[in-house]
Amino acid sequence: VMAVCQPSVPVLAAVALMDRRGDPFVPSTMTLMGGPVDTRRNPTAVNLLAKEKGIDWFRDNVIMQAPWPVPGFGRVVYPGFLQLSGFMSMNLDRHIIAHKDFFMHLVKHDGDSAEKHRDFYDEYLAVMDLTAEFYLQTVDTVFVRHALPKGEMTHRGETVDCAAIRNVALLTIEGENDDISGLGQTQAAHDLCVNIPADKHVHYVQPAVGHYGVFNGSRFRSEIVPRIADFISSYGRQQRVATRPKLVRSAKG
Repeated sequence: VMAVCQPSVPVLAAVALMDRRGDPFVPSTMTLMGGPVDTRRNPTAVNLLAKEKGIDWFRDNVIMQAPWPVPGFGRVVYPGFLQLSGFMSMNLDRHIIAHKDFFMHLVKHDGDSAEKHRDFYDEYLAVMDLTAEFYLQTVDTVFVRHALPKGEMTHRGETVDCAAIRNVALLTIEGENDDISGLGQTQAAHDLCVNIPADKHVHYVQPAVGHYGVFNGSRFRSEIVPRIADFISSYGRQQRVATRPKLVRSAKG
């Protein structure tokens, strides 16, 4: 199983519950990428905002009803345009430069570079509304209360204990310049999963990428994907002979 960004927390919780119950479908490997497992570590502007404002501020200021005539109008949501504007405002200078470069590429008939710009923003701008229930629960559990790393997260009355994970290899990946999930926030999963054998803990920091670069772009394709594939094939249940990965490095290293 692989989780990117915020899903790292529910995936880690789900695997903990599955292993605790002896579920036969517990995954062989778990890869967490740029996830806010413990936002008390190296907090970013996003983390500090959540801690400073508290859950009531988010409920009062960013939650609204979907307007008519969109599908689901009247439903209470965290609008996609607010999510996008928040992320873009954090690196506004970069986006301005990118659009200026895009214009210059078009003027110079540099079609390849212009097409890369279009492809990136076609994906980056493809946001959607989030249901208020899901969004507020995520903000409260992950960013305000830090429930998982503090051992206070529950699922239907059952406490989530990451120490219950014993049979799943863990790979965490972070970006050197990540300004959303700071360095160490994803790696924190290793400290929570104390009963995973030492040789099944792997951590990797990708140089020269920010949050988005952890799971998109040329460095992701050339440097991160091979490590994920190597990790899964090395520790996956289908492999007959267990071998250590060639590309990944130990979480303790």
